[in-house]
Parts: sequence; structure tokens; C-alpha cells
Amino acid sequence: MSFPTLAWLWPLLICVGSIHAAVTWTATPFNPPSFPLAVRTPYLSAWLAQGSGAALNDVWPTFWTGQIVGWAGFVKVDGQAFSFLGAPNVPGASFTKAVQKSSRFTATQSIFVLSAGPIDLTVTFLSPVEPTDLTKQSTPFAYMAVSAASTDGAKHSVQVYSDISAEWVSGDNNLVANWTTTTGSVVTHQVQLVNQAILSEVNDHTQYGSAFYSTLSTTGVTWQNGADVTVRAQFINNGKLPDTRDTNFRAISNNWPVFAVSHDLGDVAAATSPVVTSVGHVRDPAISYIIAGGATQLRSLYFFSQFSSVQAVISSFLSDFPNALSRANAFDTKVSSDASKISADYASVVALSIRQALAATEITISRASDGSFNINDIIVFMKEISSDGNVNTVDVIFPTWPVLLYTNPLLGKYLLEGLFRYQATGQYPNKWSVHDLGSSYPKALGHNDGNDEPMPVEESGNMVIMALSYVQKTNDKSQITQYAALLDQWTQFLIDDSLIPANQISTDDFAGSLANQTNLAIKGIIGIKAMSQIASLLGDTAKSSNYSAIASDYVNRWRTFATSTTGPHLTLSYGNAGSWGLTYNLYADKLLKLNLFPQDIYTTQTAWYKTVAQPFGIPLDTRHTYTKSDWEIWTAAITTDTSVRDLFISSVKKWASDGLASQPLGDWYETTNGTPEGFRARPVVGGHLGESRTPDLGRTTKLLNDIASSLGELLTPSLFFHILTSLCPSMCIHAVIS
Repeated sequence: MSFPTLAWLWPLLICVGSIHAAVTWTATPFNPPSFPLAVRTPYLSAWLAQGSGAALNDVWPTFWTGQIVGWAGFVKVDGQAFSFLGAPNVPGASFTKAVQKSSRFTATQSIFVLSAGPIDLTVTFLSPVEPTDLTKQSTPFAYMAVSAASTDGAKHSVQVYSDISAEWVSGDNNLVANWTTTTGSVVTHQVQLVNQAILSEVNDHTQYGSAFYSTLSTTGVTWQNGADVTVRAQFINNGKLPDTRDTNFRAISNNWPVFAVSHDLGDVAAATSPVVTSVGHVRDPAISYIIAGGATQLRSLYFFSQFSSVQAVISSFLSDFPNALSRANAFDTKVSSDASKISADYASVVALSIRQALAATEITISRASDGSFNINDIIVFMKEISSDGNVNTVDVIFPTWPVLLYTNPLLGKYLLEGLFRYQATGQYPNKWSVHDLGSSYPKALGHNDGNDEPMPVEESGNMVIMALSYVQKTNDKSQITQYAALLDQWTQFLIDDSLIPANQISTDDFAGSLANQTNLAIKGIIGIKAMSQIASLLGDTAKSSNYSAIASDYVNRWRTFATSTTGPHLTLSYGNAGSWGLTYNLYADKLLKLNLFPQDIYTTQTAWYKTVAQPFGIPLDTRHTYTKSDWEIWTAAITTDTSVRDLFISSVKKWASDGLASQPLGDWYETTNGTPEGFRARPVVGGHLGESRTPDLGRTTKLLNDIASSLGELLTPSLFFHILTSLCPSMCIHAVIS
């Protein structure tokens, strides 16, 4: 392994010591811009905004947009009340704030420990990640679990309270809500708008369906709904709730109706078993999807096929908490173990990304004419959060792809299915792939006029690459078989427009359109080569050979166009010798194991990146000093020098922990000072899993050459490499995706 000069590292190290200055508790692995609390779907999305540091009881939880979703928590210890969640003001009731001692996040959980007098309270927010169980993954609920333990060895009387507000059901707090509370084995508060607007949004909140706040009806459980100050004061003053209903239905902001439960833990010494509440948002139908002939199909979330009612799923969900926690801990351990093989910084970035990425998706099924569910008709839909409201945007699915490969490739297949199926009806008029399935989630109504955002090379290349990637991961050829004609149609377009791309936008549309994009050409050429592999898998050897030859020819010609004449790097666009950018599209060459582009291209680019590093990373290209974190990780995955790989990764981690943002994790930020640009909560952070198990021949060859050289003349480096790769042709360095 080579070690370059460390001079370029100093700008990265100078301000490390001041990053967490405002955090007064132990933050593991770091204090993120926003903690995911209940993050499962585009509409169940509650976060704790951090900035330079905010305790669990310093600020209100918010929707991903920043709008408050009221969620409050109190604990009484020997008659003294403490707040532990939210920022409530309760006139006429006395309480103090518990003191936060620690915070921690994993791939599935956010865990806080707060001191309430002689009691330590552990508050765990679990948003399950269950990608191989479609029922569980499609269930739009999350857990909050609270346990208490004495810190002085004595017993203390402890009661725990929490509530949510009607803010969870709309983006407009002037609208009128109503609610019900049911009791029995489960206490459930249900709240919804009086006048619902099916399949619509206001400020990105859904305007239909219901929010649910529930707990098992065990000994010591009491409940109440009513005005926020009334209900909270009731608990603070009495340590319990009166099991009463407020039937004065009103606007969300009119005396702020809240829906509360309390648990009497009795006398606490040793750590208690957690008291568990669930929060969720359910709507039906979930999606309107265009089918043949311009008709639309209403689709439901998959879990409905397995339960007779929402109450039944809530009961099952709450009862399953011990098992769900066990599965979550196992998943967290696997993610941490896999990602830590790269670095601790990488493991922390991955852990923060997974919930966010999967929470932009919803697993749906259709119904037959008799109302029964077609459980084999599965389509996953994704909302393009914050950058747009589009449905199943191809160039958003593409950077998200690594997390799907890691957790369950079938989710990727089901995401592509809606796009394939729509275009196979012939309603989309363009010869390239559609950009998305609809301009406004949850309406997947297609673009029969052909006027979607035009990214012809980008989306066509993405679709072919992802289709092949799925088959390579699963050996399931059903999708490429069914949609072979579409894939071939898009490849024909790539042959026409990839080598010298016309003036167009790529996935980085915020940077503007550009002709002759070097990185975009890479994607198109890889798409052609990928189609040659698909043709081979489908038994068409002639087509496979033809496409492979075209791709190889294009690489040679592309290299002439794309190589700078004034510096050792590729250009941003042909003929602009002083320009450069992150050639992250080379990642697909390694992911698909095509070995289409010469290895020296990777080596040259790797060496170049460290010469242009800024304090918080490497800019996206020479037009601006901002960058994209997903593309940085993809570029890290294809570098030939581990120190440069780690530069990219540590830069992303440094930015994510710099305390300059208070919104859910973004992916677009300024490399000079670490400030965020406009994106937040997007699923593309699934691309942070891109430091994946893809062959890195540069690093591998150097390692093997070093080993072989040490064996002397008896075994030459080239012979050793040949023998070892013959025994293990998929040998690789990276270790996240298995």
C-alpha cells in the first residue's frame, strides 16, 4: 500500500476538534444533523432536528419538511415531573427537564438516555428494517420503548407519559380533525381529517388516512385525549390519566388536541422492561397507478393482505416488539460488522442512511375484481423526497440501488417493475426510458405526452444497468425476459446518443445541461455493454457480440475525446481541457464486473482527486465547489488507493457530523465549509452503501503483486495473480454487500 504526502490532510483536521462543541452528552457514533425517530414511509417521517446539538427534550420532533409533529413525553419520579421528549409548555403545572446523558444511532434505532433525578430513562425509537419480510416492511408503524433504572440503588416510584398531536395527519393545521379511542387488549387513539382528500398532499403531508397511537392495555395503563395543556397537566399533577374522551372535534391548531397514554411502572430499582407505544399512519389506497389504455389502478399497501383490520396489525405489531427488537439488533450488528471492514467512519454513515433510504418506499399490491388481493402483483413505489415529488424517478432509484442490493434485491426488482410495465403498454411515446412514473406522489399516472424531465441517456443507461445488476445478484431472469424488447430499444438509443451525448441534463440536473458530458457518456457505454450481457443471458449470442464490440469501440474513442490535454485527468466535457468532475458512473463498470474501461483510467482519476480535495470533500465538478455525498462514496468504491478511498469517506462523515445542518441527512453540500444545499431526507443516501463488494483490481493486483514478489522468483506476480483469481474469480476487497 502506498502512502501519499499528508499535507493535503491538514485542512480536514484543523476544525475536527470544534465540530461537537455544543453537544453536552456522549454521542455515538456522532451527533447527526437530525435523528430519525419514526421513519418508515414518505408520510410516517418524524425526526429530531439537531444542528450543533439539541437534546431529545429541547425541541419538537418534526416531519422531514421541518413542520412540527407534536410528540411529548414526561416521567414522574417520586412525585416530581420531568420532560423527556419534545418542548411542551404547560401553564399551571410544574416540571423540569430531564438531563440527556447520551445519544446513539444504529441502522434501525435511535437511543437516548436521560437522567430524571435518581432515575435514568432509556428511550428507544425503533423503525424496523425488515426488507425480506414484505408484510413487516410494508407496515407503516414504528416503536417508542421507554425503560427506567435507579441510579442510587434505592427504589423509586415511576410513571411514564407520552402523546402525539393531530399535527400528524395534515400539512395544514387549520383543517378540522376528529378522533376515536378504542380500548380492550390494546389502547388505540385514531385521528384523521374530517374532510379527507384522497391521493393528495399539502406541504408534502398526505391529506387522507389516519394516524394511530397505541399501547398494550396492561396493568397501570391509563389514557386520555383532549387539549394539550389539559392532558399534560393531568399527568404532571396526578401521575395518571382519567380514561376520558374530548368529543369537541376541531381544527388541529385549536387548543391542539393530543392523544396520550401513561404507564405506572411502580417502584423501580433495577432496569424495568420497556413500556412500548406504537405510532403509525395508514391510508388506503396508497397509490393510483396508470395501466394499459390510460386507465388507473388503485393499489394498497402489502400488509393489508395479511390482516383483517388495522387494529389487528397494531395488536400484532405491539406484541411482536421483543422479537422485532431482537431482529433489529441482529441487523444492526451485521450492518456494523460489514461496514466496519471498510472503516468506522463508513460504518457510521451507513447506519445513518439505511432507515432514510427505505422509508421513501412503499410496497403495494392490487386487488382483483372481487376485492381480493393479488398478492403476487407487487410493485414498490418511491417518492422523490425534497428534490421533487415525483414517483419512481429512475435517477433516484439508481443511486439508491446499493441499499436494495444489500438488504433485498427483490425490492429493486419491484421498483423497476412499475416503470417497465407502464412503458411496455406503449403509452410513453419516446424511444428512451421515462424519467419517472408521475409528477406528484402518490399519483403514478405516467407521462403519455412524453413531457417528463428529459434525461434520455441517464435514464436509459440506468434501467439497463439495474436490470442486469439484479440478475447478477439473484439469477432471476424473469424481468429481463419479459421486457427484453424495451431494454433493447433503450440500448439502440444509447448506441445513437452515448458516445457524443447531445446537450442534456443528467441526474445532477441542478448543475445545468451540458453537451459532450464525459461522465454521462460512461453511463451510456456501460449500458450498451450491460445489454450485451443481458442478450447473452437470453441466448442471443449474435446480439451480445455486436453490442460488446460497439461498447469496446466506444471506450477507445471516448478515451480520445475525454482525456485532458493539460492535466492527468478526464474532463467534465469533451474539449474542455481544464475541466474535471467525479466520474462516479465508472462504479457500474465495477458493480457489473464488466472490466470495460482500462484500469489506468481508475488509477489516473484516483491520483487526481487528492489534488483537488477541499476541507469537506471533493467537488462534483469544476462548475461549482459543491458535491454529492452518494457520488463521493461511489467514487470511493472505485479508487485504486485506500488512502483516497478513506479521504472520500471521512469527508462525508465529517460533513454529516459538522453541526451545520438541522434537517434530515442531505446528499448535496458545499465542500469548502460543509454547509448543506437544498436536499434532505432523500432515498439516494442508500448510495452510501456503494462502498460495496465490487472487484477493485487496482488494489487487488497491487496486493497480490506484493505478496507474490515476496515469494521470490519461484512464483512470479503474474502467475500468482492468475492462479489465485482462477481459484476465486470474484475475489474482492470491499465487504459490505454480500
